[in-house]
Amino acid sequence: MKRVVVGLSGGVDSSVAAHLLMEEGYEVIGLFMKNWHDESVTISNECPWVEDSNDALIVAQKLGIPFQTIDLSKEYKERVVDYMFNEYEQGRTPNPDVLCNREIKFDIFLKAAMKLGADFVATGHYCQKAQFEKDGQSVYQLMAGNDRNKDQSYFLCQLTQEQLSKALFPIGHLQKPEVRKIAKELDLITADKKDSQGICFVGKVKLPDFLQQKLKPKKGQIIEVPNDLEDYQKENTEIPEDHLQKLKSLTTPFRYKASQGKVVGNHNGVHYFTIGQRKGINVGGTPKPLFVLDTDIDENVLYTGQGTDHPGLYRQGLSIRKEEVHWVRKDLKMKEGDSQKMLVRIRYRQPLESATLFMEHDNLYIIFDNSQKGITPGQFAAWYSENELIGSGVIS
Repeated sequence: MKRVVVGLSGGVDSSVAAHLLMEEGYEVIGLFMKNWHDESVTISNECPWVEDSNDALIVAQKLGIPFQTIDLSKEYKERVVDYMFNEYEQGRTPNPDVLCNREIKFDIFLKAAMKLGADFVATGHYCQKAQFEKDGQSVYQLMAGNDRNKDQSYFLCQLTQEQLSKALFPIGHLQKPEVRKIAKELDLITADKKDSQGICFVGKVKLPDFLQQKLKPKKGQIIEVPNDLEDYQKENTEIPEDHLQKLKSLTTPFRYKASQGKVVGNHNGVHYFTIGQRKGINVGGTPKPLFVLDTDIDENVLYTGQGTDHPGLYRQGLSIRKEEVHWVRKDLKMKEGDSQKMLVRIRYRQPLESATLFMEHDNLYIIFDNSQKGITPGQFAAWYSENELIGSGVIS
């Protein structure tokens, strides 16, 4: 009998995943990951992980499976949280959930599961795995979940073939309501539990609160940039003929100067803001809401513009440094000089957008058919062929 260690998080998805694996005849062990207990960033008196851990234990008892807790807080701090703060300090916006899966769930946790004699690890992610043989080798495919509202393949965009070979996603073929229905039929305590909205494994702490515990406030100006800035017109008309220069022109973020706009307020630190953000700017009295266009980390200036149609919110493309490009499907890796049509998303739950990928000597350039709103340095771009995630990388 094959042994599977399930990452029981105390939520409904992993609870049902464990049940389905038992139905399939696996020997199932539940393992709860305790990844955070730094009191300096606990905003309220509640311990966010204790409730989840208790729920996971109750589910394991109900299902009749062994249950253990593993403390990965040291590794989580080093590999995810420290990286996160470092990125925010540099004015970039990292994705802790992608990092958590790459560095914790499918690395440290996976190795711990193997020590327990596991053949596989399983999670409650809404995605699917497929495999086929190519030149005598097994090739593993990371496929989108059937529930397109919940598809979480994006969060797993940094996984390797080796990690995928050991992974199972038991609920990936189901819709969320079906998962809750199964949990109710089993009378599981997690059946009606709300989905976690906090940082991956930190719990109920909201990201701005979390950041303010570690990144010191620093007052600076909020500048509103008009929609009809002359330089926007220049950008659109003065695209060079040279292929590489054209790619660079289409993918380089627009940089503002304070003289191009007017001061409309103050902020407590640009490292708390991300491109495309609307909430939290706290400037009223404008005909349309303000959005973050850019953050100047050196001058501590926040550049904003009115309305979702502001040209500063949109870019035709993005670039990823060559060393940051990751291929889930290594056999489909692009060579220098190659170009290929793909479907791309730059954030979780964004609809897939048609784009052309260009692999050059310095970067991978992604040029979209339609300009994209809020392309954010530090986030991950993931590219797909139909429903299969092929690769990903950190946006420069």
